[in-house]
Amino acid sequence: MNTHPIHRSGPAAAGIGLKHGHVAELLAMRPDIGFLEVHAENYLVAGGPLHHALTAVRERHAITMHGVGLSIGGEDALDTDHLDRLAALLDRYQPTVFSEHLAWSSHGQNFYNDLLPLPYDGATLQRVCEHVDQVQTRLRRRLLLENPSTYVEFAASTMDEASFLSEVVRRTGCGLLLDVNNLHVSCVNHGRSPATDLRRLPLHAVGQVHLAGHAVEHDSLGAPLLIDNHGSPVAEAVWSLYRELLWRIGPVPTLIERDNDIPPLPDLLAEADRARRAMDALVIDDTRAAA
Repeated sequence: MNTHPIHRSGPAAAGIGLKHGHVAELLAMRPDIGFLEVHAENYLVAGGPLHHALTAVRERHAITMHGVGLSIGGEDALDTDHLDRLAALLDRYQPTVFSEHLAWSSHGQNFYNDLLPLPYDGATLQRVCEHVDQVQTRLRRRLLLENPSTYVEFAASTMDEASFLSEVVRRTGCGLLLDVNNLHVSCVNHGRSPATDLRRLPLHAVGQVHLAGHAVEHDSLGAPLLIDNHGSPVAEAVWSLYRELLWRIGPVPTLIERDNDIPPLPDLLAEADRARRAMDALVIDDTRAAA
């Protein structure tokens, strides 16, 4: 008997982010890695050394693409030129997944090097759904929307994040990129239980998982303040929450996300292997339970 509330079949694929400094080593090693993720905005040009490297990598490995510049939560209209270039990039490399953030990063002519939070209310919900619909129509594929890491919450919000994301998924048919570290960071910062919030998310829509590290600081009152810095190994509390997620939905493609203080390639591969072993252990348990 399967003891998991939701069972997702398929390979227990674990991947890492593609870093230019690792390309030569990856091509030489040919590691057994499920996929490599690239930031789409690094490739929105016609050619050059980055495309040369990515083409070589794509011949050997599956890739996913992660966007950081659509500003889906912004009040302004989406940048259609940006969307067109994304569409051309996706057609060129055929990634298995394209994802973006539930956040905003531009307003008017101002562009911010950050992914900023938004109020969870009816007007924002309508705008986000319209933007998601526009993205999915133009790109001709399902978008995975990532839950953000947050440090403030809006008094104007009329729903919580889980309810907001559930409604976006229901209205648009998009999927969820569940960043387990972001979930942990936000819940600790706002005094909520990560496990409780996890259970309230639209877990049926999870198409990919991100795992990353965070820094621990303290606010002016001495309370812990977690910073999503992608600059350290995945914390044990995040691994524990990840195992809870796997118990609920089964194996799902999982990325080790590291953007700062990049370690040697074998260290990243070891973290990806830990995620894969967690998924493999779940499949073995399922097999034994069904016997």
